[in-house]
Amino acid sequence: MYSQINKNISRYVTFEPKELEIFNSLLEYKTVAKKTVLLQEGEMCHFEAFVIKGCVRKYYIDDNGFEVILQFALENSWVSDISFSIYEDAPSRVYIETLEDCDFLLFSPEAKEELFAKAPKFERAFRILMQRSLAVTQDRLFHTISKTATQKYIEFLEQYPTLSQRVAQHYIASYLGISAEFLSKVRAKMTKL
Repeated sequence: MYSQINKNISRYVTFEPKELEIFNSLLEYKTVAKKTVLLQEGEMCHFEAFVIKGCVRKYYIDDNGFEVILQFALENSWVSDISFSIYEDAPSRVYIETLEDCDFLLFSPEAKEELFAKAPKFERAFRILMQRSLAVTQDRLFHTISKTATQKYIEFLEQYPTLSQRVAQHYIASYLGISAEFLSKVRAKMTKL
């Protein structure tokens, strides 16, 4: 059960078996049904979740009532609202919802602090994870601002080659910052090429 997360976290730091045992002992395994809201706007986020199996979306609702998807989390990725609830101790501004039946390993902020005290090398590993997450977020912002809808869709397909078969097209359109109707036009245009 822990092989995926251990491989994921060990990409950045080499751990001794005892350190990984400590890490694994602090994780909570959870199975969650499709369409379950794990976090709502206004709640405090008390978890970081590693996706073993399934697909999750993180989104907010804009001033016009539209859902804006910030992240898709698939197998071997992390999802949380670390920016506000965990590090700023403020209510979340996002929703986190499962799009498929999911299996997670969950980690509470308290468990993370305990881990850092017992196995300090994990602090470096999680710092690197945060830096990579920030880089991905900045890259996504850059592409959202500077690329055409067609370019964004092509890059989406490269980044998530199987996701278009797993989620509804209006979710992909929301992630790309375009309407579902415009995405249909982009897809139709691409099939003619």
